[in-house]
Amino acid sequence: MYGSCTGRARTGVALAGALTALLAAAGCGAPDSGEGVRTGPRPPGGNVAFWVNPDGNAARQLAGYETRGEQRNAELIRKIASQPVGEWVGSDRPEEETRRLTEAAARSGRDALLVLYNIPHRDCGQHSAGGAPDGDAYRAWIEGVARGIGDRRATVVLEPDAVMHMVDSCTEQQYHEERYALLAGAVERLKRLPNVRVYLDAGNAGWGRPDQIHEPLRRAGIAKADGFAVNVSNFQTTAASKEYGKKVSAKAGGRHFVIDTSRNGNGPYTEGDPAENWCNPPGRALGERPTTRTGDPLVDAYLWIKRPGESDGDCKGGPKAGEWYPAYALELARNAR
Repeated sequence: MYGSCTGRARTGVALAGALTALLAAAGCGAPDSGEGVRTGPRPPGGNVAFWVNPDGNAARQLAGYETRGEQRNAELIRKIASQPVGEWVGSDRPEEETRRLTEAAARSGRDALLVLYNIPHRDCGQHSAGGAPDGDAYRAWIEGVARGIGDRRATVVLEPDAVMHMVDSCTEQQYHEERYALLAGAVERLKRLPNVRVYLDAGNAGWGRPDQIHEPLRRAGIAKADGFAVNVSNFQTTAASKEYGKKVSAKAGGRHFVIDTSRNGNGPYTEGDPAENWCNPPGRALGERPTTRTGDPLVDAYLWIKRPGESDGDCKGGPKAGEWYPAYALELARNAR
């Protein structure tokens, strides 16, 4: 379920050769028996095959290592490159981008995993500051995303931190009412699509305020969403994330949830400044591989929502947020169990 056999490789023979090897290692070929190109709504549970982008940063890094004969590094980075990770949709040309991603996934009989991260006043002006300039721009952006997805299958994680930052007062009070309306509107628009599952971000176990977040989740449209996401871009263990998620679920009408396991293999970093422990912390590891077979009826999937190997921000020697950080990618893979 971890590979995809379609996509665009734009960097010549070396990359094409490495990607062929990668996809073969990931078990690519015909879709799993009974998978095919799916139509109709998908119920929770079962085995969902997510698409691996063969032109992602990890795949490009793998191609470089293969070309230079760095076999040990190639084998390490293959641990990332062979797995499906979230495609964080950019602020420019959302319709074109989501159409390209979902069409590639559909051609391979897989589901796209999309992360929408463009809410106005995003990240409170910190490492990932930005987002749509205003509410009207955001609504137009969501409309473009929805048109691009169309009737193809996608799992969407909606706006990491957007709800949590209203609860912890990081986002100024003057923006709260508009943000609730924008999130609820985004959920409503996306759920009009026939084959889309939507999960609102609900913080993480380290932040841990389930009693405070259920009402904000309600105002943000959780009743119309498929559930919520926990541990996005964070390092809390899967066990701690399940415990936190179940507390939130109990307050939020029994909604299901997904867990970001991309970098939680060694749990959170507990040394140094607690305010910066989330930003490129050393000694971390890849967590459980993406799967919808979690063994827990409330947990719809373990997902790699944060793309392992991409920087959290220009801290601890890393590049700016979202840029590829090869040394960190190798460390995550090296430490993986």
